[in-house]
Amino acid sequence: MSTREPLLHAVDLHKSYGPTAALAGASFSISPGEIVAVMGPSGSGKSSLLHCLAGIVVPDSGSITYGGAELTGLSDARRSALRRSEFGFVFQFGQLVPELTCLENVALPLRLGGARRKAAEAAALEWLERLEVTGVSGKRPGEISGGQGQRVAVARSLVTSPRVVFADEPTGALDSLNGERVMELLTNAARFADAAVVLVTHETRVAAYSDREVVVRDGVARDMAATR
Repeated sequence: MSTREPLLHAVDLHKSYGPTAALAGASFSISPGEIVAVMGPSGSGKSSLLHCLAGIVVPDSGSITYGGAELTGLSDARRSALRRSEFGFVFQFGQLVPELTCLENVALPLRLGGARRKAAEAAALEWLERLEVTGVSGKRPGEISGGQGQRVAVARSLVTSPRVVFADEPTGALDSLNGERVMELLTNAARFADAAVVLVTHETRVAAYSDREVVVRDGVARDMAATR
């Protein structure tokens, strides 16, 4: 477990969707540069925890602090701004924009933040090189493999120099070989950038890339390091 002060810290989160309780008192913390795997069976609440931590969903009760500020008290616009500038995201199926080239996809977060095209694409190309996919920069997502697409998605998640990357089943749509390579590149790139990574997965081989594991069951999170 990291000895650095927590960057993102959640206490006693509750979230229900109608009569179904997704979170029932979940707590979580992650420090700068730390990689934490959030594990649990389907329907356990791990994705709901990630969505609350990322400010996508507001919990019904509980506290989330980010950089010392209360995240749940921020306006929708401020949480959206955080997701554009300080949070990065990698999803199971990449979710790249099909009409844009891979280079344009990676540059997109910077362009949305106001960067000029030349500067944004120069930064995007650096990350594509770090993720070993410069060869697909001019291609569109439909013209590349799933493994290449996930590397492009990882580059996009890191191009804004985020403090936290949220990776939701990033290898779930890949075969084991491509999955291993994506995880190697994701964790190495995140450590290079000193970004914290919240890694949601149900696979032990993927969780092995983390510094520690948090298991979610019935909407409650348990830090495995604290039980050893």
